[in-house]
Amino acid sequence: MFRRKHASQFNSNDSEKREAKINELRDALGPLSARGEKYCSEACLARYLEARNWNVTKSRKMLEASLKWRAAYRPEDIRWNTTSHEGQIRFLVYVLENAVLNLPEGQEKMVWLIDFTGWTMAHATPMKTARESTSILQNQYPERLAIGFLFNPPKIFETFYKVVKVFLDPKSLEKVNFVYSKDEESMKLMHRYIDPEVLPVEFGGKNDVVYNHEEYSKLMMKDDIKTASFWAVDAKTDHANHDINGTVVPEVTHQSTLVAAKAS
Repeated sequence: MFRRKHASQFNSNDSEKREAKINELRDALGPLSARGEKYCSEACLARYLEARNWNVTKSRKMLEASLKWRAAYRPEDIRWNTTSHEGQIRFLVYVLENAVLNLPEGQEKMVWLIDFTGWTMAHATPMKTARESTSILQNQYPERLAIGFLFNPPKIFETFYKVVKVFLDPKSLEKVNFVYSKDEESMKLMHRYIDPEVLPVEFGGKNDVVYNHEEYSKLMMKDDIKTASFWAVDAKTDHANHDINGTVVPEVTHQSTLVAAKAS
């Protein structure tokens, strides 16, 4: 009779073992570019390890793929872009980079709230964009999502979601929650993660803030300067037009775009 071999469970709360795994992953990566060094902080290495159940080999493979993607895609150089498929993907990356840069010190994860008020199938994201979006979220930004709330999705959205969720891994699926303004229990769950005092009234909160696109644009442009400053030193050593595995990576062209205030 054959016995099933069970993999030993790694205790991520054991600080010494955790530190050893992080150091092992850092050593396995070898020499990095200046931007690669900045990206691969201790917290970053821990996220990739957590995403692969603290398996160093799998984590290294995932992180090396992300570093290659970042070197080619240059997410830190993205500013306002277009509404095409490519533009939408780049805007998603722009928003994620911006959110990560603005996380309070010591905080690694985010709460996402997506407003589906007024959503119809005409607003449905093309499958190509949905697949690429989920791939980027899961593979290039592992363990950044604490919990996600889909606010007031219409019944028809369930059909679309059944197709989209096949692209999500089990851990990501567990973090997605449907919230309805008329469902008290789902609202209570959201209020546990988002203080009603800061949550806008249209989401069942008490904050009567009004969205002003002009003011928001000014804030985003300030953050563009902050982003450029953060990566500025490394730009001298990691030039945009460099060779990656024999492929010349083109320099990013900064474009303008509109802010998507809702899921549509």
